[in-house]
Amino acid sequence: MPPPTVPHDVPPPDMPDMPVVRGRTTAVAVCLVLGLGLIAGAVAGSCLADGPGERSAAEATYERGATLWQDIPVAQLFPPTVRSDAAGPGGAPREWVRVGVAPAADCTEAFDPVLAAALAPVGCKRLLRATYTDVTSSSVTTVGLLVTEADTAGMRALRKRFADERLDERPDLMPRPYAPHGTVADRFGLAQRVTWRVDVLTDVPAVVYAVTGFADGRTGVPPQPAAQAVAPGATTVAGQAGLGHEATALAEEVERVFREAAREGRKGASR
Repeated sequence: MPPPTVPHDVPPPDMPDMPVVRGRTTAVAVCLVLGLGLIAGAVAGSCLADGPGERSAAEATYERGATLWQDIPVAQLFPPTVRSDAAGPGGAPREWVRVGVAPAADCTEAFDPVLAAALAPVGCKRLLRATYTDVTSSSVTTVGLLVTEADTAGMRALRKRFADERLDERPDLMPRPYAPHGTVADRFGLAQRVTWRVDVLTDVPAVVYAVTGFADGRTGVPPQPAAQAVAPGATTVAGQAGLGHEATALAEEVERVFREAAREGRKGASR
């Protein structure tokens, strides 16, 4: 016999009563609210951090460094007198007197061809230079600050190349001197260069360099990078005469002043 059919109007059987777990429901609701709040907070925080006008201190310093050359006073970047208590060989005190400041210029014919080619990737916004002599007028040093057009990635790439290829040690990449006419540096030409230093900075868009020679115009002195000339026990002419110390100290002073001014955002009289 076929099974009896179920009438359509028969209601389904009652489901057994299920206990309500109020504690668990409340906990789930609280977790959901907290989770949504954390997500919303994270999104809002990200929007605030990435919002327009928000810059890190490093970014602000770098940006100020790109335009600082227009505002920093000459006497601040290139002081009339520079003193150091321990800049000479063996930690001896040193003092230098500024003999001339070149007009702010572009980089046309400012560097020997090989150095110009090495610096070309970062561009040249402005070149600032000054020349100093020691208090005995026996040495002369040109210190320069090249403000580049590159971003931080470009400056890091240039710094890496200089380090990897040791470009700052090559005599064919020596910077050119600035020889103010009628001063003790009048005879400071290409043939009088003895030692040099080139620093590629990455916290500001700048390359700082210094090149040193004898004030008497002597030639034929074997050139030597300042980093080698300042090494303890150096017996070269540049090392014995302390010329490497001169280039190093004056370059470091310009770096310090420029970096400090960029960090603090100081504004001075227009150049």
